[in-house]
Amino acid sequence: MATMTAVACASPPSPSLTSATARSHKLPCSPPPEEHHRSWLDDSSVQELDHFAESLAGIKAKGVGPELLGSLLAHYAYRWLPELSGRAVPSPENPTAAWLKKRFLIETLASVLPPDKAALPCDFLLRLLRAASMVAAGPPCIQVLEARAAAQLDEASLKELLIPAFSHTTATLLDVAMVLRLVRRFAGADDASRTGAALARVAKLLDSYLAEAAFDPALTVPTFEDLATSLPAHARAMDDGLYRAIDTYIKAHPSSSKVERKVLCRLVDARKLSSEAALHAAQNERLPVRSVIQVLFAEHSKLSRLAEWSGSFNRSSTGRSPSEAAVAQQQEVRRLRDEVVRLHVRCIGLQAQVDRLAAAQRKKTAPKTNGWLWSCFWSGGSGGRSEAVEKKVVRSELSAGRPTPARDKQRSKILRTASL
Repeated sequence: MATMTAVACASPPSPSLTSATARSHKLPCSPPPEEHHRSWLDDSSVQELDHFAESLAGIKAKGVGPELLGSLLAHYAYRWLPELSGRAVPSPENPTAAWLKKRFLIETLASVLPPDKAALPCDFLLRLLRAASMVAAGPPCIQVLEARAAAQLDEASLKELLIPAFSHTTATLLDVAMVLRLVRRFAGADDASRTGAALARVAKLLDSYLAEAAFDPALTVPTFEDLATSLPAHARAMDDGLYRAIDTYIKAHPSSSKVERKVLCRLVDARKLSSEAALHAAQNERLPVRSVIQVLFAEHSKLSRLAEWSGSFNRSSTGRSPSEAAVAQQQEVRRLRDEVVRLHVRCIGLQAQVDRLAAAQRKKTAPKTNGWLWSCFWSGGSGGRSEAVEKKVVRSELSAGRPTPARDKQRSKILRTASL
């Protein structure tokens, strides 16, 4: 044990470590495993990546667990990549040389990642992926990091998933395309260990990401739709998070067209909204009328099912004193019925307002035939024009219905005036 510590402090370890040394972290009297290697990890001589890769391979060959290998690699990455921990350390080197050095370091770390999922947390992989995107690492490095992060996406946090778009060809502020690849890879993975709870966690994470990305003015409706539909429909037990993200997008993009809003509202299943979200949607003036009606119908269906269930429960318990659960259920049914009635009145008011606006629009665009005919009559006095006026008046009367005596007298007067 003492020999191991002395060798680690004096010089970097070599692949010729003994098995007793590799098992030294399991002794009860020894310090934590990371302390054995921290002295030589901080040594500047270990900055040579080839030596570090050889040392890591030697430790792995001695049967060290993946958790220890992951902790060694993470400590090394945080030591020489301060961007992973959010620290900005000025480098005395040439900026181009420092950039190339970081790129080479990240690509080397990606090539020596332990294959076990439990070796490294997902947040660390996302930070490494962000740094790789920042230094424009090669496609193989990006693919390896994306595959590892996607396999553990259910353990990710929203903060680490908000990766900026470092490419000049990307219009959005966030790297939405990368997140879309991660979610699709997670949803399409044939992993027997993936449970429904993991899928639900990713759906909740994706809805939170959509709510943050909705403020981006460059985010288009098709891209938003691709992100929202990247998971299967059964991944979301409730659509409240997705509804909040859509409402945020509509508020942040007031110039979105009516067709785009309909496309967004189709993503939400009204039957999977809670009572609070359904109440908010029914009173949301930014949503299309058809979407509000669908929410009202869904709530009415829920209320009907609750009423049927309550009635059957009461019939089955005839002659018995009602329990507290039954009383609470009846009160909830009455409350939901009142809410549906109020929302139905609100929907009727919205429909009447739409009808009034449509009628006003039709009045504005209606043709004014009579005024045009009189303007044609007073604009000329020749025989040819009087005949044209007479034909137009006759056509107007025939189209309006049977001529009346008053109209005959008016037409005779017009003809006498035109012949003078």
